Amino acid sequence: MDIPRLLDEKRKLVDGVIEKYLPRKIDKEYLEWALGKLAYEPDIEAFQKAIADPVWDFLDRGGKRWRPALFLLTAEAFGAKEEKVKDFSFLIELLHNGSIMVDDIEDSGELRRGKPCTHKLFGVDVAINAGNMMYFLPLLVFLKNQKTLPAALWLRAYNAFSQEMINIHVGQGTDIYWHKGEGSPTEQQYLQMCAFKTGTLARLAGRLGVILAGGTEEQERKIGRAFESIGIAFQIKDDILSVSGGTFAEKKGFGDDITEGKRSLVVLYTLQKAGADKKRLLEILGMRTTDRKLIQEAMDSIHRYGATDAARKKADDIVSSAWQDAEKVIPPSPAKETLKEFVRFLVERDA
Repeated sequence: MDIPRLLDEKRKLVDGVIEKYLPRKIDKEYLEWALGKLAYEPDIEAFQKAIADPVWDFLDRGGKRWRPALFLLTAEAFGAKEEKVKDFSFLIELLHNGSIMVDDIEDSGELRRGKPCTHKLFGVDVAINAGNMMYFLPLLVFLKNQKTLPAALWLRAYNAFSQEMINIHVGQGTDIYWHKGEGSPTEQQYLQMCAFKTGTLARLAGRLGVILAGGTEEQERKIGRAFESIGIAFQIKDDILSVSGGTFAEKKGFGDDITEGKRSLVVLYTLQKAGADKKRLLEILGMRTTDRKLIQEAMDSIHRYGATDAARKKADDIVSSAWQDAEKVIPPSPAKETLKEFVRFLVERDA
């Protein structure tokens, strides 16, 4: 199975769905479809410039669209036809990008996917509103599909969306608290933060895939847990890549996690072993520095104590355990084998 090619195919499908719910060019017909009958005259240019343009500028920067692809492959593995469920891929992708846009503001980020962050290009006010719009615009998927889904499945899907949107903000709030230098997180607390923050949307992709295919609550729970673990592993791999230099770090912003003072798993592992170097690492993290020499010093410390290897093993162990449990509830089919290969691809990625 050529997974990169599969991802490219799903990306094109997902982008087509996104354009259905948020066209690149806004007109009055779309606004009445999305917002309801208008009582007065809308300012179409304002919607275009303050919402559509910044959102599409962000979406067009790239991103693998692996979360909506994971949703589509899961739904297919449980017997759903792609055509029937594909609109919900829009929900998964917009939630993810909205969370990043807001996260960049909260972290005072400079670069995202090789370009200045949205708030740097369009202003903080526009970026906050556009990011929030990406949280709420996906509700259109529920509104427009209310009559096409059985009521019980529609409600289960809506409940899953609602719960996960609460969870992701708990995770983000915890992460913010820590990288302000507050608290002393344990490994288990870090993993729970990731389960809320990064695991949430992968978990939602799995839950929605099972729900919309008519799967059981047990299947939903086990698949959700397995995909949560993929999200956690993805975050840990991001932590590792961020302190490893190279293309990934430069696109994100060299040493971004060090500048933000993040208590990532590689940092926690280093602090456990660092001895005399512990004080210096904490000092650099507290500086919020952009000095490449200081950032490199912190990175060298992390590598010196083997933290990246330990974190990589933890990520692999978490996914392996959760996937073994989940695999038992997926019906045998070629679609199941494709899903297995896709999961393996996500976990083993190196960029």
